[in-house]
Amino acid sequence: MTSLGKLVFGDIHQRYIKDSSRRALTQDDLSAECTDSLSLAYENLLYMPLDIIERHSIAINTLDISYNKFSRNLQFLLEFDHLTSLNLDHNIIDEHTVFPYMPQLELLWLNHNGIDNLYPFIKNLHKSLPNLKYLCLMGNNAAPSYLNDGSTYDYLQYRLFVISWFPRLVHLDDSKVTADQQLEARRLFKRPLFEDFLQHTTVPECVKHLHNRITNTFWSFDKQRRNFIV
Repeated sequence: MTSLGKLVFGDIHQRYIKDSSRRALTQDDLSAECTDSLSLAYENLLYMPLDIIERHSIAINTLDISYNKFSRNLQFLLEFDHLTSLNLDHNIIDEHTVFPYMPQLELLWLNHNGIDNLYPFIKNLHKSLPNLKYLCLMGNNAAPSYLNDGSTYDYLQYRLFVISWFPRLVHLDDSKVTADQQLEARRLFKRPLFEDFLQHTTVPECVKHLHNRITNTFWSFDKQRRNFIV
């Protein structure tokens, strides 16, 4: 996990801002304090408080909202124009969660959420966050690893599939992305023609839904057969 730098802790219950020594800051302090990181971890949040957005969204580029209850209500992230690093560990994000478009975001932590299926979650994640360089999905059922008794084969297959969607990725989960992995990912998981058609053409939602179901079926079948199918 990267350093959060100069960190400000937001207390949503007492409605004042605290530094790492828990000293209450005055408004003058806040004006003088040039902070670029905000932690709201362990606050039992279902949504982002409006006063936090108004006070910090302009300056913040690192946001830690781990150990809360965020799920599919993430549109507030659009207010953080300069956000490059986001920690959403231990929330209730699932495969149906769709992030808003944030091309500036480079680091995303999603460890220990409720993501059970990679597809279409990874496709949607790429569409929303096309410039990710650091991504961590450990502790989700969709990310096989030693944390959920995933086999080595399943882990490698999952890893290459995710890498195939994010050509700028330099670190996935607990290890760096190598040049060989990038090449192998592109070779094994070439985007089907129909996938490109769906991305550039307006089609009925029922067709997209059917395509996603078929893709998920093939993905599950692939893990059982130990062959790569896309």
